[in-house]
Amino acid sequence: MAWFYLFLASFGEIFGVASINMYLKKRAWSWLLVLVVCFSLGFYFLGLAMRDIPLGTAYAIWTGLGATGAVIMGVTFFKEAMNLKRVLFLLCIISGAVGLRLVS
Repeated sequence: MAWFYLFLASFGEIFGVASINMYLKKRAWSWLLVLVVCFSLGFYFLGLAMRDIPLGTAYAIWTGLGATGAVIMGVTFFKEAMNLKRVLFLLCIISGAVGLRLVS
């Protein structure tokens, strides 16, 4: 169940970042409320996940999924540019979260 909580926590981060973008575009208090609720739920589920998953693992997975999801959401819904540099850094985040090891 802890891994499911961690998965839900990453959605809190993804939708929290998306709501930051919406708040900056619309400047409506409702988007600020959505922002607070999304991040609060994300932190709540992260706390539940960390009861069974070590901090280093939970945080790495949470930030990796959150950053990846935020980039995908930005490109898909907010028409942000996807270029080689962005893909390269995104792959660095994912490989760091997963713990990819290069074999020589």
